[in-house]
Amino acid sequence: MKKKIKDSFISLNKKAKHLYLIEKKIEAGLCLQGWEVKSLRKKQINIENSYVVFRNEEMFLFGSRFNPVITLESHIQYDLMRDRKLLLHKKEISFLYGKMSREKAVIIALSLFWKRAWCKVLLGLAKGKSKYDKRKCTKEREWNRQKERLLKNNNKF
Repeated sequence: MKKKIKDSFISLNKKAKHLYLIEKKIEAGLCLQGWEVKSLRKKQINIENSYVVFRNEEMFLFGSRFNPVITLESHIQYDLMRDRKLLLHKKEISFLYGKMSREKAVIIALSLFWKRAWCKVLLGLAKGKSKYDKRKCTKEREWNRQKERLLKNNNKF
């Protein structure tokens, strides 16, 4: 009988939902080096400022920071901020490039997670929020919290 392996999150971009209005989410693979995989397993990464760049009909994750796990090997050259190639189908690449060029949308990294033995990144097709939209979201969130408290207190009696 096979064991089911749960998908587990490595890193989340918590600011993304506050700063951007996310229209669509797409899952993509990453091309990584050996030391980067070790960093992923130790969860020594940061994807808060990362976004996707389009070059030569390929997509790259730019701005993610992988802190190296120090080992005894001294011959490895660590490039913390290198561009990492995203593994997507050709249709997905053309769809995302069209959205980026026509609608002035950006593609940001929302989270990194394990799917079976593979590291995947969840990309979000997003547009920036204005100050008014941000205030509206915070008011809505605070009202929902207050409503839950009121309902909880009324149910006690």
